[in-house]
Amino acid sequence: MLLTRKHGEEHPYWPAGPFKIRLPFIHYRWEVAETIQALVMFVVAMGMIPLLQKYLGLPYDVALAYVVVCGIGFMLPNLLGVPFVPGWITPAIPVVLLFIGQHEPGPDAIRALVALQMVVTFIFLFMAVTRLGSKLVNNIPKSISAGILLGAGIAALSGEISQGGRAYNTPISLGIGGLVTAYVLFSLSFRDWTERHRWAKIVAGYGMVPGMLIAMGIGWAVGEYPLPAVEWGIATPAFGQIWDYLPFTVGFPGMDLLLAAIPTAIIAYIIAFGDIIVGQSLIARVDHLRPDEKIEVDVDRVHLVTGIRNAIHSLFAPYPGLAGPLFTGAMATIAERYRYGRSAMDTIYSGAGVFWIVGFIALFLLPLITLFKPVLPIALSITLLITGYLCIAVAVEQIDNATSMGVAGVMGVVLATHGAAWGLGAGLVLWLLIERRGKDVPADEPIHVEDNMPHEPDAEDPVPAKAG
Repeated sequence: MLLTRKHGEEHPYWPAGPFKIRLPFIHYRWEVAETIQALVMFVVAMGMIPLLQKYLGLPYDVALAYVVVCGIGFMLPNLLGVPFVPGWITPAIPVVLLFIGQHEPGPDAIRALVALQMVVTFIFLFMAVTRLGSKLVNNIPKSISAGILLGAGIAALSGEISQGGRAYNTPISLGIGGLVTAYVLFSLSFRDWTERHRWAKIVAGYGMVPGMLIAMGIGWAVGEYPLPAVEWGIATPAFGQIWDYLPFTVGFPGMDLLLAAIPTAIIAYIIAFGDIIVGQSLIARVDHLRPDEKIEVDVDRVHLVTGIRNAIHSLFAPYPGLAGPLFTGAMATIAERYRYGRSAMDTIYSGAGVFWIVGFIALFLLPLITLFKPVLPIALSITLLITGYLCIAVAVEQIDNATSMGVAGVMGVVLATHGAAWGLGAGLVLWLLIERRGKDVPADEPIHVEDNMPHEPDAEDPVPAKAG
C-alpha cells in the first residue's frame, strides 16, 4: 500500500534519528521518465573508470566494482531524507587529480587518495555535528570562493582541450556533443523554444542525455571511438579482487599524507558547500509552484549523509570524484519536470530516488555496459566541460568589482597550474595585501573603479621643482 501525503504536507517517511527513510513502492511511486534518463545517464558514473585505471592503476573489472560501491552511496541520500540527486564533487576533480597525480599509480596513489577522502569525511562529519558549515563558508571572502571556482573551472576545461586531453584527441564528437549539451542546458534561445514548443520541452527534460547520445553516435560514425562489442547477461564486477586495492591491503596513509591532503580537502568542501546552495536554489525555484508538497532541505542532514558516503569510499572504494551532495545536471532536469505538477512527478523524492536506483541496476546490465564501454571518456569529458563552464559562470557572478576579480583570477590560475596549497596560499596573500580593508570601513561599502587604478597626476597637480 503506497503511503500518500495530504495536500501541503511533507511527504510520508519513517523517522530514524536524524534521518527520514523513504522507500520506492512504499513511500513513493516509480517514475518512468527518470527510469529512461537513468538508463543513459548511468554512463556518467562509469565515466570514472578511466580515471581509476589511469591514476590508481586499477584493472577495469576492479574499477567497475569501485563504481558499484559508489552507486550504493548514490542511493543513500534520498533513502535517508535528502531531496537532492547526489553526485561527485565534480569541480574538484581536476584539483584532486593534481594532488594524487604526484604519486605513482598503485599503492602510493591509493594511499594518497584515501588520505584525502578521510580528511574530507572528517570535515563533513565535524560540520554536521557542530552545525558550523554555513557559518564557516559565509565568512569566506567572495574573491577566495570565486578563485576556487575559477581554478576548478580552468583546470577542468584546460585538462580536456589541451594537448593529450580527451576533447583534444577526439574534437569532432566531443566538440559537437559538448556544444549540443551546453545549448540544451544553458542557451537563452533554447529556453524560449521550450516555452513555445512541446518537443523542446521534452528534449530539455532529458538534460545531458541528448548531447551525450549525439557525441557517442558521431564518435562511432567518424571512427574517433571503436564500435562496441555488445555482450548479453549480467555483469560481474571483480569484488573478489577489490581487497587487493584497498587500504586494508596497501596500507593506510601516514600523518604526512593526511596533512598534505588538507588544502585539497578544504577546497573540495567549499565547492561541495556551494553545491548545497545550488541544490537549495533549484528546489526553491520550483517549490512555490507545488503547494501540494512541503520540501525540507536540512543542511546538517546533507552534511551527515555526505560524510557517511565519503567514509564508505575511504575504506571500500577511494574515489577521485569524492562524494558530493549534488549532481547538478540531473537535479536541474528533475526539478524542471517536478514543476509541472503531481501528475508529472508525485514527489521530489520519487524523481530523485528512482534516478539512482535505476542507475545502480544498470551497472549490472551487461548489454548496456558493453554498449557504452568504448565511449566512457565521452561521458566524463562532457561532464567536466559543462562543470568548467558552470564554475566560471558562478565565480563571475560572485564578483562585483575589479579588485576582487583580480584576486580571484590570479588565485584561479595559480590553483589550476600548481594545485590547492599554492592556490589557497596565493589567494589569501593577495586578499590580505590588496583587498582587505580597515576595520573602520563597512564591509559592504562599494569599491569604485577609480580606487583600483594607479593615480596619474593631472594638470592641476603641482609639478615638483627639478633638483639644482
